[in-house]
Amino acid sequence: MEALCFVASPTPLFRTTTQHSAFPPIRTLTLNTPKKSNKNQPSIITATLTNPKEQIFHKPSRLDSLNTTPPELMKVSSASLVYESGFLGVVPEKKAAPAGKGGDGVHNATTYLTKILSSKVYDVAVETPLDYASKLSERLGVHFWLKREDLQPGVFSFKLRGAYNMMAKLSREQLDRGVICSSAGNHAQGVALSAQKLGCDAVVAMPVATPEIKLKAVERLGATVVLVGESYEQAQEYSRKRAREEGLTFVPGFDHPDIIAGQGTVGMEIVRQMPAPLHAIFVPVGGGGLIAGISAYVKTVYPGVKIIGVEPYDANSMALSLYHQQRIMLDKIGRFADGVAVEVVGKETLRLCTELIDGVVLVSQDAICASIKDMFEEKRAVLEPAGALAIAGAESYCKYYGLKGENVVAITSGANMNFDGLRLVSQLADDGRRRKSVLATFVPENRENIKEFCQLAGDRSSIENEILCRFVIPDRPGALMKLLDAFRGRWNISMLNYRGQGESGGNVLMGLQVVSSEMDEFKALANRLGYDYAFETGDEALPLLMPS
Repeated sequence: MEALCFVASPTPLFRTTTQHSAFPPIRTLTLNTPKKSNKNQPSIITATLTNPKEQIFHKPSRLDSLNTTPPELMKVSSASLVYESGFLGVVPEKKAAPAGKGGDGVHNATTYLTKILSSKVYDVAVETPLDYASKLSERLGVHFWLKREDLQPGVFSFKLRGAYNMMAKLSREQLDRGVICSSAGNHAQGVALSAQKLGCDAVVAMPVATPEIKLKAVERLGATVVLVGESYEQAQEYSRKRAREEGLTFVPGFDHPDIIAGQGTVGMEIVRQMPAPLHAIFVPVGGGGLIAGISAYVKTVYPGVKIIGVEPYDANSMALSLYHQQRIMLDKIGRFADGVAVEVVGKETLRLCTELIDGVVLVSQDAICASIKDMFEEKRAVLEPAGALAIAGAESYCKYYGLKGENVVAITSGANMNFDGLRLVSQLADDGRRRKSVLATFVPENRENIKEFCQLAGDRSSIENEILCRFVIPDRPGALMKLLDAFRGRWNISMLNYRGQGESGGNVLMGLQVVSSEMDEFKALANRLGYDYAFETGDEALPLLMPS
């Protein structure tokens, strides 16, 4: 008789850096440059690496060879900073200082206040509503508000604000030469729509794994799309290189004063729309442009309001930069919430966040999916993962601190969900609220055996020398076969379970019969594969699956 019951695993994936936490663990890029196309004939172009095979089977461990990391930045693992979901971590030192020593001082953001007030965003953007979320409010015991940037017309994201604010300030000569940007999707749409409004050509470099809905949206807006690289950083390297060579104006996704000021108009609207004293605004964080802009405005006019960033556990570059008090580069990054999958935050955004924000909350993929479901039940709207990130952070924070009766705002930052991703979201949503478990059992066909199973679930036999290991593999042909080929013939594979995760890859749960003397060999081989992995040992249900 065998039984299997899974709950969410706390086991962290293996990486090389030491973990920094007050809590126990919760668990030269060479490109072929395409020719400039006519703006009336938008196209999608793939810019390949010098070795096409390398692009298909690229190992994250070889990012050093791509020369996309500025030499002054150290590489850090996302798993090196882990704390409990909902906890307000990495509070900047100025915020933690005692009164009279910088903890409650006036923040130096007045120059941004002027930029925000004079922003040109309303030539194309609209003031989005601040909606009351009655169901979330009742469940959490707070007054929960949603700043609906997912309703921004044309692009369904706040990104239009910053892109247009910067581009509208370019000279006619600069516009005639054209603009270029790198983006995982929403900034690309903002640039493309702004270019359409201002009458200029736009080229957009996007990572090869960008969801199709974002590719098609950019193409429809008249921009030329170039698919290049595995990450935002590689796409940005291509964009900057081409901007230098062709005289195009590079429009950054976040690290520019005009971009930050454009995004800051979201904070200005919240202050104007909020009918009562506000406890906190929860902001999704990628490169930091949105939270920098919001904090620059809100902390100037209402310094007592908390500005709290929210990041996924596997894409926490801002939290790690605040922790190390310098910009870092993530060695590997989770792509489920692709809108915030940024390896390196901006210089100016980090400076503002260090001075202004109140900390960062980290959340899991399951929690994000649960918040997508919450939003659908609340407003019948479907958010993309990055768009629901702030809701997940706000919910976790309210539960962790037992917050009651306060007004909190979460930014719903985007609704460009790839339809194929809805299957995964629906599967993981209940996991995020701990509402679901999976039970599997094998018993002889006898009417008494179900009763016997319930009574004797603790009576189990062992499988000698068996380990259970979880791998995260890329979502591309050949990745699973590569994993199986690495171990086949060396150790017996006693169990295999694969679960696709869309753009973020796939989880492989593998049981292998490995004796203790061979563990070093196993780890060395697993490390050479270049896939993240973890030994599953901490889940309370594992003794039922692999008894000892």
